[in-house]
Amino acid sequence: MTNHLSTLSSLASKLPNVGTTIFTVMSKLATETGAINLSQGFPGFDCSPKLVSLVEQYLRKGFNQYAPMTGVPALREALARKTTDQYGVSYDPETEITITSGATEAIFAAVTAVVRPGDEVLVFEPAYDSYVPAIDLNGGVPVYVTLTPPDYGIDWQVVREKITDKTRLILVNTPHNPTGHVWTTDDLAQLANLVRDRDIWIVSDEVYEHILFDGRLHHSLMTHPELRERTFIIGSFGKTFHITGWKIGYCLVPKALSVEFRKIHQYLTFSTVTPIQYALADYLNEPDHYRQLPDFYQRKRDLFLAGLQGSRFTFKPTEGSFFQTVSYAAITDEPDYDLAIRLTNEIGVASIPVSVFYNQKNDYKILRFCFAKDDAILEEAAQRLNNL
Repeated sequence: MTNHLSTLSSLASKLPNVGTTIFTVMSKLATETGAINLSQGFPGFDCSPKLVSLVEQYLRKGFNQYAPMTGVPALREALARKTTDQYGVSYDPETEITITSGATEAIFAAVTAVVRPGDEVLVFEPAYDSYVPAIDLNGGVPVYVTLTPPDYGIDWQVVREKITDKTRLILVNTPHNPTGHVWTTDDLAQLANLVRDRDIWIVSDEVYEHILFDGRLHHSLMTHPELRERTFIIGSFGKTFHITGWKIGYCLVPKALSVEFRKIHQYLTFSTVTPIQYALADYLNEPDHYRQLPDFYQRKRDLFLAGLQGSRFTFKPTEGSFFQTVSYAAITDEPDYDLAIRLTNEIGVASIPVSVFYNQKNDYKILRFCFAKDDAILEEAAQRLNNL
């Protein structure tokens, strides 16, 4: 037994700097304390009963075996129609659209398809926590472009200075988690200028594509002809239809890159849950299901911010996603992680400290709150935060 334990303890971790995610930590603490959980990014309300009914229909019809590796044809075709209608861009459902087990799997498969040991990957931070582990596991070297509050805009001259002959991939996220920043057409043009005539690929995480505010439009990288040819567009039904637990994502990418993406996907998860794919294919035929999202979430954002107007927090209304960042610099000098823990324990509102999304744990005294919750929950949370 001693020898066996010794052998186990000698195992070198492939991700030595990775521990339990902040989302797990804060959600667990919220559950233990009975706090309002505005930390982890999932809706606090159910999806459409019609969508549930469609899933049940396909379950009862016996659609319960493996789906094709690339996804159910009906769903890929529905996605192709939606993409053409929404963005005026055509992807071949047979060769250029793949259904995945969540957007996180799609991101990992895309990174794996193009990153080799020693390749450099540009990451805009604060960054969603799955990006860098995907780079590390493939032997890549993350190179950070740091964005700062209150605007979190990109200084493209800094990006230009970060690019080297070893740069193989740039990770993009718009609308952005955790800041809510939304890219403009100028951002797309700047990126295209930087990658032109270079062997650089792009992974664009666009899971919040339908959650934008104040009349903003989502400028998908697919809408720029030069960027489209080198970009893996990653999407998710979870954020769009309030079904994060179903873990259904997808990748849109030109055929040559799709071939390599699918080689990874087929040995990572192979296929994705069958009856839900059929249900989503039917559900996508009614565009109002996603076109109403901006108004739906903007009302929730505004409700939450109205409740904070009398507080000592400062903020700019988020541009997109269902996250709002707030500054507490006028309230306390506490580290953001410590304050997030204290607020959960003392006033019963859980948030995410934004420093965890930075490689060097940059602490700008910012907390992130998820407002994808019922109105009464948002009003109660804001009232409690006003007591600080």
